[in-house]
Amino acid sequence: MPRTLKVLATAAVAVLALAGCQGGSPTASDTTEAVSGEALTIGLTYTPNIQFAPFYVAEELGYFDEAGVNVELRHHGESEELFGALKTGDEQLVYAGGDEIVQGISGDVPVQSVATLYNTYPAVLIVPADSEIESAADLAGHSIGTPGPYGQTYFALLAMLDGAGLTEADVDIQHIGFTQQAALSSGKVDAVMGFANNDAIQFVAQGMDVRTIEAVDPENPTLVGPALGADTTTIAERGEDVTAVLTAVKQAVEYIEANPEETIEIAANYIPTLTTDVQKDAARATLDATIPLMTADGDLPLLTNNPDTWAAMVTFMYDSGIITTPVAAEDAYTNDLLP
Repeated sequence: MPRTLKVLATAAVAVLALAGCQGGSPTASDTTEAVSGEALTIGLTYTPNIQFAPFYVAEELGYFDEAGVNVELRHHGESEELFGALKTGDEQLVYAGGDEIVQGISGDVPVQSVATLYNTYPAVLIVPADSEIESAADLAGHSIGTPGPYGQTYFALLAMLDGAGLTEADVDIQHIGFTQQAALSSGKVDAVMGFANNDAIQFVAQGMDVRTIEAVDPENPTLVGPALGADTTTIAERGEDVTAVLTAVKQAVEYIEANPEETIEIAANYIPTLTTDVQKDAARATLDATIPLMTADGDLPLLTNNPDTWAAMVTFMYDSGIITTPVAAEDAYTNDLLP
């Protein structure tokens, strides 16, 4: 039987209603009882994008229903605070960087990571292919464009400088907004901070030959990328439902890795702009660059919050001044609700 799938959005993003296939479940009565309960709303931030494919796939293929949890997906407006709806109770979970979660906790937001979605930090340094910059150590005296003194690209830049023994005073940091392509192609800056699975892909699509340089050492990371945060009340009172969400998301990540082409078609039901072959090809390029970022962290099960990385991150963020109130790593994440 077809079912109605709902994605909640602000006025800028219309509600999408579509029919999808419902997967099997232990018994019809069990599933009906489970999914008729109060919904958990997951905030996906800003506009629909292929980066949210695990949630689209989990919804479209009935994985949330199979896990016995009622879920609504909600995209934020561009002017909405990352944790605003979480604080008001309009969302119970939110897609956010692990570093953003720590920053939120430092500012008294009652949030904790229940899963790490990317085990490789996605923010990188992007330079022209013929640039003399080969590593972080080469940045001294060069200009670097970043959207502003906030967010994952800025945090990654600070981590990159710190790893090379440099400070902000050793480089020329320019706040360029989201104009990385124009700033780098025009020579306004020598390098820009961006995302390996977004900005770097767009440079290539526009015909500019670029290289990416890792900003966060994958062997000894000091930052955690995209994660799934939950408010502490939901963790305490609806832990089983959170585990059900993670079960569905884990299944979706595994599906995406095995079925990228089908994933694009599923995502097209949730992304209004994904209508032409050109747009789908661009989304596929982004997805292909994203899949390696979502793979398991060494021997740790998929979605696990790596305790060592979280401990290193809270120390780095405090020492670098990103946060001014210390945060204990064990307060920033929990692995207790993993499937």
